[in-house]
Amino acid sequence: MAVYDPPAQDSGTFAHIQWGTTMAPIYGKITGWGAYAPGHIVTNHDLERTLDTSDEWIVQRTGIRERRIAGAQETTSTMAVKAGSSALAKANLPATDLDLILVATSSPDHFTPPVSSQVQAALGASNVPALTIVTGCTGFVYALVVAYQFIATGAYSNILVVGVELLSRFLNWQDRSMCVLFGDAAGAVVVQATDQPCGLKGFVLGSDGSQSQHIIMPAGGSARPFSADVLAEGSHYLQMNGREVFKFATRVVGPASGQALQHAGMGIEDVDWIIPHQANLRIIQAAAREMGLPLDRFVVNIDRYANTSAASIPLALAENLDYRRIKPADTLLLVSFGAGMTWAAAVVQMQPGAE
Repeated sequence: MAVYDPPAQDSGTFAHIQWGTTMAPIYGKITGWGAYAPGHIVTNHDLERTLDTSDEWIVQRTGIRERRIAGAQETTSTMAVKAGSSALAKANLPATDLDLILVATSSPDHFTPPVSSQVQAALGASNVPALTIVTGCTGFVYALVVAYQFIATGAYSNILVVGVELLSRFLNWQDRSMCVLFGDAAGAVVVQATDQPCGLKGFVLGSDGSQSQHIIMPAGGSARPFSADVLAEGSHYLQMNGREVFKFATRVVGPASGQALQHAGMGIEDVDWIIPHQANLRIIQAAAREMGLPLDRFVVNIDRYANTSAASIPLALAENLDYRRIKPADTLLLVSFGAGMTWAAAVVQMQPGAE
């Protein structure tokens, strides 16, 4: 069965919908951004002391040199709040003025309450609706697309979108095939309604649940609750079929990017930067070859943060906006893949005319 066969449809075209009593286009401008990564750095050389691995082995196969690991007092919600607070400060927007909070994560503090509600309370965003989106590594792009739909309809004007992951507590640190791959981090953006043409130009979202077994936490949910047997087996740890995920990713990134660009009425030449999910440097290199682009058109930080799942794209976006490598008026292609198996790509124009 084909992993990805884009349908002939226009669902990814950003629609202009009636606002109030007039027909006026509503756009969404990214006005603030923020990121947070824990201070504790674990290098490949640190892992050599406890695992049968080496820095050379990890770098050659993944491009990863180090990763950030959350401290004992840190949680998914505390990291999300730090990134979200930074984004709100840059947007000069009080949390009480938010209309909606979207948190993308697969590693919440608890099964319930929703981590989005914890973030809402910690930010002081009294009575602001909040929801959690769980689509694995594609979560931030999914959440960003959802945010733009609320803005396009005129329902909401100020939305905080957070991608956050604390996967280090769901890994078997004796399994060298898994624990070297992931890190903890959070990234966030504020999207606000505007009449200035900018924001989401086109997107594609997809899922192939028939391959969901390739990235899975087998136990701990309702299908197999936690038990002594689960603990003994280690079935409560995250597991991944790396070979199948690699094949899936290399097949899906190019077509998803192409369809998002088609919906936007753009070509790859119209894009200033591609920000891919930071799962494996070899996947990013394969995407660059398929698109016929030099690697320096891609934002890459996997060497310093490893795979931070739903946080990887907003972390890279915020970091490079802060460094002014990404300019305020740039057009971006965000593309991701992950558990589900899911994929997502979005073309986002920042702020035309901004300096």
